Amino acid sequence: MTETNATDTVINGQSALPAPNHAEEVERLERLANRLDAAFRIPGTGIRLGWDSILGVLPGVGDLVTIAPGVYIMHRASALGVPGHKLARMGLNVGIDWVVGSIPLLGDIFDVGFKSNRRNVRLIREHFGLPERHPLTSGNH
Repeated sequence: MTETNATDTVINGQSALPAPNHAEEVERLERLANRLDAAFRIPGTGIRLGWDSILGVLPGVGDLVTIAPGVYIMHRASALGVPGHKLARMGLNVGIDWVVGSIPLLGDIFDVGFKSNRRNVRLIREHFGLPERHPLTSGNH
């Protein structure tokens, strides 16, 4: 038997509201995603890029290295209880980023716009009904 307090909403035996530690974990994942996808702004533009784009310039190795944080974000989402259909969408985002990102030059340009890690954290936030806390001026996908 599951105990809940009067303010919890329960759906299929699970709380539909995020636990405080869920919100904190999502914040950590969002900081990671922002470092990967939007840490730097190109001066004089609204274009943001992150370590994913910078490391992606290294042929083969860069894209392989940057897939690990994307998989980590998915792993944490699973541990938080994000449902399978959203995890599948997240996997698709990581896969698209990896496949297209591995194409020389085109992939580097694509990485600047696609921002798979930020997309995936947004899916986690949407699942828990959490507002986006760190909007950036460009690349809010």
